[in-house]
Amino acid sequence: MDATPGILALVGGGEWQEGCDFDAGFLTASGTDQVLVLPTAGAYEHPEHLVVRAGEWFAHLGGKVEGLMVVNRADAENDGAADIVRRARMIYLAGSSPMHIRSVLKNSAVWHALVAAWGDGAVVVGSSGAAMALTDPMVDARGGGLTIGLGLLRGVAVVPHFGDAAEDGTGEKLHRSVLLAPRGTPVVGIPERTALVRDPGGAWRSVGAGSVTVYLDGAKAADGLAALPT
Repeated sequence: MDATPGILALVGGGEWQEGCDFDAGFLTASGTDQVLVLPTAGAYEHPEHLVVRAGEWFAHLGGKVEGLMVVNRADAENDGAADIVRRARMIYLAGSSPMHIRSVLKNSAVWHALVAAWGDGAVVVGSSGAAMALTDPMVDARGGGLTIGLGLLRGVAVVPHFGDAAEDGTGEKLHRSVLLAPRGTPVVGIPERTALVRDPGGAWRSVGAGSVTVYLDGAKAADGLAALPT
């Protein structure tokens, strides 16, 4: 890419509520008050409700939300939808099913537009299942194994809802993800209302209510965020 990619933020879930004020910083960095929300991962869970929630949250941060209902493959191949994504300066991918968002967006017109927008400096935020899908490899939420993701971020896998007993009470899925990750590939646990942020230039930071944990080669990484690729 000739231009510098924009901020990429992976949120551990619990988005659009108290503790997620880091969204204000993302909005400022985007250079606009417009937020494009894709509820793709929540296609089977009233995606319109996700857009409403996002609108209420960003309104108090001074932002305005536009929902783009890309919920199936035909939507993702729509040139008009792709044009909207390409022009956006802040794109928020709502959470839920990583498998669905991957199947809808993989190698689609909308996906290529998103990659181009990010490469041209747009802010891209993914939460929960969408955060999982943005990486490659991607953690399979059903059992913690690794599979193919969308690959906006390569060489890193993420586990959202980190520490949430309802998601993985025994830690078995996380343990499997850590053990199955290829050598040299970090697995990052991200709590709810917390974001793992890759800034332009490749530096990493963690913001929000919790702290991320980085695993590498089967154990916690002594270097923490420094173990992540730039």
